Amino acid sequence: MAFTYRQEVMFRHCDPARIVFYPRYFEMLNDVVESLFATIPGHTFADMHADRAVPTARIETEFLAPSRLGDVLEFTLSFPRVGRSSLHTRFVARCGEEIRLRASSVIVHVGTGLRPAPWPDDARAALVAHLEET
Repeated sequence: MAFTYRQEVMFRHCDPARIVFYPRYFEMLNDVVESLFATIPGHTFADMHADRAVPTARIETEFLAPSRLGDVLEFTLSFPRVGRSSLHTRFVARCGEEIRLRASSVIVHVGTGLRPAPWPDDARAALVAHLEET
């Protein structure tokens, strides 16, 4: 089951042409991930970044159509794979029926020394709930 997050395109997201400046999409993608983790008790970004972290190790993005000030984007986030310490993500951003962006990334759960560390069991179970159906 995919996680859904809505984001209205704000003035701060736009360039002088009044379309989303592409680096702002990366901030929005992080907002989607952070919002998902906010649903996992004890594993919010605030909780996790106290003594560990979840940096992005890889990201690939396709920008398919421009988004404009005032558009409401619906992001869906699902996981093709939940590894021992990694999380493979798939994002799709739509405005109505039009796909504006597709992205995939790998997020790594790290512990002390910024070394990969296994997901805590309860966090992993919550992530597995968003696995893509095969």
